[in-house]
This record gives sequence, structure tokens and C-alpha cells, in this order.
Amino acid sequence: MSTSRTRGTVRGLPEWDRCAVMGVVNVTPDSFSDGGHWFDTTAAVKHGLDLVSEGADLVDVGGESTRPGASRVDESEELRRVIPVVKGLASEGVTVSVDTMRARVAEKAVAAGAVLVNDVSGGLADPDMIPAVAAAEVPFVVMHWRGFSESMNSRAVYEDVVAEV
Repeated sequence: MSTSRTRGTVRGLPEWDRCAVMGVVNVTPDSFSDGGHWFDTTAAVKHGLDLVSEGADLVDVGGESTRPGASRVDESEELRRVIPVVKGLASEGVTVSVDTMRARVAEKAVAAGAVLVNDVSGGLADPDMIPAVAAAEVPFVVMHWRGFSESMNSRAVYEDVVAEV
């Protein structure tokens, strides 16, 4: 496998000359991949540090499950889950990403030490997200999105997936 070295640097991110590995810490009781394992702040920070010691280059912290059928959590709960973990990891020198669909959570996470915003809605869930990320001058990871978890399965039908996505 070959990789190409990036030209210049992206604000807040180290310059990698290979594919970077992102570890994921879901601070949720109901995530489809690790739901409930890292719901406690101390356990979540320890897990993030373990991921880095095992080779992760950065750690993505999320506080709202996006599994099919999951209910949304309110903003204050998402902040309560995410911000202490972001602070804990950043204070240990970990490169931290925040996984959120909310501009206010992104802003507070960046202030707490996150250097990248990962939004599964691609900025569609919150009209303030793109301006917030632009103002913070951090990288923004966007994805194709068909709707919130409650309805995503019923909307994942395509005539021509390549053309429509």
C-alpha cells in the first residue's frame, strides 16, 4: 500500500506521512459498536488512552448514538457526556476529534481541546454547524446523510446510489 505525504499541515492536526488511524470512544449507553462500555468519563478517557497506546493517531469522541432507530439526546446531555472526555484526553496530549451534529457541542468541544469536527449529517442537522466550524478554523469531516437515526432505514433506498450520493 502506498500513501502520499500531505502538503503543508491542517491546523491542529499532526502531519502524517501515512494513513492515520482513528480510535472511537462512544460515550453513550446505546451505541451499536460499543454501547455502554465507555459511558463513565473515567472509563472513556482510559479507553481513549488505551487506543492511543495501541496505535491510534487520534481519538473521536461521540455522545449521541447514530445507530439505526436511536433516539436523539438533548444538547445538554450530549455536552455532559462529551466535554469531560475531550478535556481529559486533550490534557494527556491526545489529538481529539468530536463526533457531533450540533454546532454548540462542536464549539465547546473545540474550546475543550478537540482539533477536528466529525459530523455524520455533513452540516445538515444544524444550520449553524458550518459557520461554527469555519469560525473555529478546524478540519470538518462530512458524510452522506439520509436523516436522523429514527428514520434513516426507511430513507436508505436509492435508484442509483452513485449518482444520488
